Formats: sequence, C-alpha cells, structure tokens
Amino acid sequence: MSKAPQIDPVRSEQTATPAIALLRLLHLVSPALPVGAYAYSQGLEYAVGESWVFDEESTYEWLQGISAHAVASLDLPLLLRLYRAWDTNDEVNIRQWTGRLIASRETQESRREELHLGRALACILVELDVPAADRWEKTKPAFATLFALAAVRWSIPERETLSGYLWAWTENQVLAAVKLVPLGQSAGQRLLFRLAQAMPALVDRATAVHDDELGSSATSQLMASALHETQYSRLFRS
Repeated sequence: MSKAPQIDPVRSEQTATPAIALLRLLHLVSPALPVGAYAYSQGLEYAVGESWVFDEESTYEWLQGISAHAVASLDLPLLLRLYRAWDTNDEVNIRQWTGRLIASRETQESRREELHLGRALACILVELDVPAADRWEKTKPAFATLFALAAVRWSIPERETLSGYLWAWTENQVLAAVKLVPLGQSAGQRLLFRLAQAMPALVDRATAVHDDELGSSATSQLMASALHETQYSRLFRS
C-alpha cells in the first residue's frame, strides 16, 4: 500500500494562497464556528411574536430590509475599515472603528451580543495562533474587529471578506426564522437563495459608503431589539 503524501501545512499556505484563503473563509463563516451566534435573533423573535414576521415572504422582506438598511450601511462599511486598519497595522483606527461599531448598537442586548461574539472569536483565533488576537480576549472587541483580523492574517481579499460576513449573518437569521416563524427547511433554503441574489449589490454599496454616511435606518429592528429585552418568554438572547 502506498503511503499518503506528506503535506507541510505552512508550505501549502505559502504556495496555494488563493485556495487556502477560500478554505479559511469557509471556516470563518461556518455555522460550526463556536462563537454562539445561534443564540441570537437580533429582534426577530419579538417581530415574530407580534406577527410583524409570520411567513416566508414576510421573513424575506424583514431580512432583506435589514441587510440593505443596516448591515450594508453600517456593519460592512465598518468591517471594511477594520480590514484596512489591520492590513496597515493602524492601531488607532482599529480601536476607533471598533468603538464606533459598539456605540452603534443602540440596545443593551445588541451591545452584549456584539461583545460576546467578539470575545468568543478572539478566543478561537488565539487557539489558532492568529497574531494580535490575544490582546482582545479580555477587552471590548466588536465581532467585526476579530473577523477582519482573521481575514487579513489569512489573506482573504476584501470583497470576499465582506461577502462572507454578510452570508454568515444571513444564514444565522434564516436559521432563527426556521425555528421561530416556523418555516420548513425548504423554505429556509429558498430564502437563502433569494437573499444571496442581492448580496453582490449590497457589498458594492457598502464599499462606497463615506464616513459621514455610516449608520443604520432599520427602525423596526431597533424597536424589536429594545422590546425583546423585556419580553416575558424568550428562546433567544436577542
């Protein structure tokens, strides 16, 4: 029996950067990444409870609205700025944009979610020997701060980084909707397919947002998040 070829992982990363970068991105956006994102619905639980969201079509409208008016106008532009700051080792801007993102979380539970996911990803990246992750374990990191750090260190291009982040957010929200509305698995797959159609345009829009245009106008989500904090019975932490 012939022996399996011996592969040097370090040499492989150096000689097959695009292939490895794609695999690293898949790792970063995988639902199996143990950051606890599955525990958060970002106000969707309240929206379902009040029948703002009640079927497949209303779920699509809710998620597409938040994608366009919050994720693409706030999260992705800030992720891009964090990516570029990490790429140039600009510590001042890393901290500035991290603070800006956390301050943009207008409810208590959304800030707690941001910090929890950020610290969880920091711990994972420390285990994976990603330089600079260790100093964020016990501080106040936004999730995007560590996501951008990993993307830069793993040579994932800017646009793919933004697309991956948007996909991961969308997938998590669809999974929450499947449980909450509830929707069948087929409906969940149709939603992912439809929402993915708009992602390239949303990434394009995010790259064109100026500093003075950063912000979210997803008012219904903000209201749902605030009201969810005092909801009597809850499955999700947000």
